[in-house]
This record gives sequence, structure tokens and C-alpha cells, in this order.
Amino acid sequence: MSDKALIFQDWVALYGDDLYNWAYVKTSSKELSEDLVQETFISGFKSFDKFENRSKPKTWLITILNNKIIDHFRKSSKVSYLSIEKNGEIFSDKMFDEENFWINNLDDTIWSTSKSENSSFVELKLKECLNNLPEKWNLAISYKYFSEKETKEICQELEVSVSNYWQIIHRAKLLLKKCIEI
Repeated sequence: MSDKALIFQDWVALYGDDLYNWAYVKTSSKELSEDLVQETFISGFKSFDKFENRSKPKTWLITILNNKIIDHFRKSSKVSYLSIEKNGEIFSDKMFDEENFWINNLDDTIWSTSKSENSSFVELKLKECLNNLPEKWNLAISYKYFSEKETKEICQELEVSVSNYWQIIHRAKLLLKKCIEI
């Protein structure tokens, strides 16, 4: 067995449980945590030559694991977004242009009647549409407009960058408008 393989065998024994516990805290899924830890060790083994001993091996592996967790949630939020369907209308990236503007011309009929006629309908419809958003999008909208939390606090809680947060808000608002109009 090579030196690299022996070192990694030791690392699996030393840090495997800690990595699993960290993944479980972030994902709440036993199976997913096991998969992510396995992927972490595979990636770490493949990129072992890039490890420069500027940090502890456990810190390096946790960094790889955090990136795997982030990638997983990015992929799953993308899948959730691509699969949103309501009243036969499928919301997908095809509904946005390269600059993330809505492509379809939306029917403004719901907005053309008086507020008093539509207020209870719109309120009920808004609640329904909010519940149809991906969880992170729903939380972002709820925190911003109903809890009036600050952007920095919301980004920390959702574990997203500020630019990603504004992208989520933008797309969520567009989906809410489309959902209400349908």
C-alpha cells in the first residue's frame, strides 16, 4: 500500500465520525451524510497532492465536505426550481432570459379590478403560492417582507451570499406574480 493510501486510511479512522456528524447537522439525513463523507474522502484522496499542510488534515477535509454540502443543496434547489408546477404551468429556467428577466408576457387581468374585490382572493392566493415556492425561497420572502429581518441576518440564516439572496428574492417574486395571475 502506498504512503498516500496509508495516510488516508488513518484519516478515515481519525476523522470519519467527525465529518459524518458535521454532514448530519447540515443535512439531517443519515444516508446523504454518509454519501457526502464518502465523496469527501474520494475527492481528498484524488487531490491529496494539493494538500500543503497549511492547515490540519481535518480542517482541509471539512472544507471539502462543506463544498460537497453546498453543491448538493445547489443541485437540489435547482431541481426543485425546475420541477415547480401549478395549474398545468411549469416554471423553469426557460421562462427567464439571459439577464434573468421574465420572458412571457403576463396577463394583467387580476390587477385590473378594484383592490377591495380581490384583496381576500389575492391574500389566499399569495399564501398558496408562497407554499409552492422552494423552501429556501419561501423563507427568504417571508423573512424579508413579513419578519422584516435585515439582509445580512437573512443571508446568515439561509447560508447564502448576498448576491445569491437577491437572485432568490427576484425569482421568487416573479414566480409569486405568475402564480397569482394564473
